[in-house]
This record gives sequence, C-alpha cells and structure tokens, in this order.
Amino acid sequence: MVKGEQRRKQLARQKYERQAQRRAEARRKTKRRNVILAAVLAVALAAGGAAYATAGLVGADNDNDAKAAAEQRPKDPCAAPAKGEPSKKQWKKEPELTVDTSASYTAKLATTCGDIAMKLDAKKAPHTVNSFAFLSREGYFDHSRCHRLVDDGLHVLQCGDPTGTGQGTPGYTIPDENLKDPRLKGGVYPAGTVAMANRYDGRSEKTRNTGGSQFFLVFQDSKLPPNYTPFGTITQGMDVLKKIAKAGSTPDPQTQNTAPNATVVIDRARVTKS
Repeated sequence: MVKGEQRRKQLARQKYERQAQRRAEARRKTKRRNVILAAVLAVALAAGGAAYATAGLVGADNDNDAKAAAEQRPKDPCAAPAKGEPSKKQWKKEPELTVDTSASYTAKLATTCGDIAMKLDAKKAPHTVNSFAFLSREGYFDHSRCHRLVDDGLHVLQCGDPTGTGQGTPGYTIPDENLKDPRLKGGVYPAGTVAMANRYDGRSEKTRNTGGSQFFLVFQDSKLPPNYTPFGTITQGMDVLKKIAKAGSTPDPQTQNTAPNATVVIDRARVTKS
C-alpha cells in the first residue's frame, strides 16, 4: 500500500514537471513571437497567432495546474494605480509640428513601480518627440498600463496603449525617423534606448511610417533591426525596469501579449522643455 502511494505521488510529480516544462517552453515561444516588430495593428496579431495557439494547447491541464502556476508567480513589486481611467481620445491627423528642435526636452513617467525619466531627441526625431509631447499634454498616457514585457532575446517594456491590448493608436501615424542613428550599429538597440513601436512587417514598404503612440523602453542591449525610431534615452529608472523584468511575464490569451506580472501603470506622463 505504501509503495503504491509513493508510486502514485512520483507519477503525479513527473506529470507536473512535464507540464511545467511545456508551459515554460510555450512562454519562451510566445515571447519570441509576440515582440515589438508589429506592435499596434493586425500585423502583430497575425504574427502572434501561432504562438497564441501553442500557448492555449499547452496551458494548464486542469484547475490544480492553473492554481499551481498562479502560486509560483512572483509577488507584484508595484503599488496600486492612481484613481483614473485610461484615455479614449482620438485624432484624425498628426498634431501640428511645433517642437523646437534647438531646445532640450525631458519626459517623466510616474509609474506604479517608480519614476522613469528620459531625455528626448527633438533634433533627430522631431515628429516623434512632437507627437509624444502632444499626447503627454493631452493626458493620453495617464492611467495606461504597460502591456508587453519581452525578456528573451529582446529586453523591452512596451507602453503607450490606453487599451492595454497592443492594438491601440491615437488615430494617426507618424513617420519613421533617425533609423541611421550611430547608436544602433550592429543591429543592436542599446540599454537605455527609448524607441517607437510600429507595424512594419519586414516585407512591405507600405507598412513603414506606422508609428503611433506605443513606445518601448530597452533595459538591456537588444538585437533588433533598425526599423524603430529611437527618440530618447533613459536617464533615471533603469532599476525600475529591472524590477519589472524580474517579476516576469505571463502570456495573455486574449491580447496575445506577454503581459508583465508587475502592475505597471503610468499614473502620469509629462514632457518638459528647457
């Protein structure tokens, strides 16, 4: 009787370990495919479809597995979001270009996980900085959740979508800029880079110049083709990003994103000219 019980426990443990391995592999595949290469519209969803199907098939086999996975998730290192609702504003066209390319601009994201400050490059990326400043003034980023964390090959946190789905846009697009920045040599976006996401699919030039509101913060050197406008550098908050990354991510079956386990919400975003 004792031997039978021990054997049953051994088989159950082996089954759980196999399931855990499959879930881990599914997460890795989802992270690799659900990257920022086509972040905002249907191209991203098409690219992530196979990963979504895989994750669904190899997910928790029963309620006990789901409960075990939840118990293994790291403790949320971030605070509760400030009161307020994500923006629903939309615009028909890119805002008028009023940015002063000779001035210095800084941005501050007050998030639930800590402050992140950035120096913006208006001279090299005027349309991008102009749009980012405009959206910040309009409160477009306030109360929005950073919806995607990638920490497998790429090391980025993606934000800027009030819908939290990876599909949201402000209603207009902006042109690609600064793609020949010397900092991107070797096809690497260095740690500390702030860049725009877009829906360029790597095949059709018609998918160029499709940036909107979504941007990503690079917290470790990331191998990535120079297709995404670099428009700033992080000056404060790399420790915040590392904290978020340490908490890991979980594939979202509805949005197909690898959502951060940490509750990363931008309570307030502001741009300052000096």
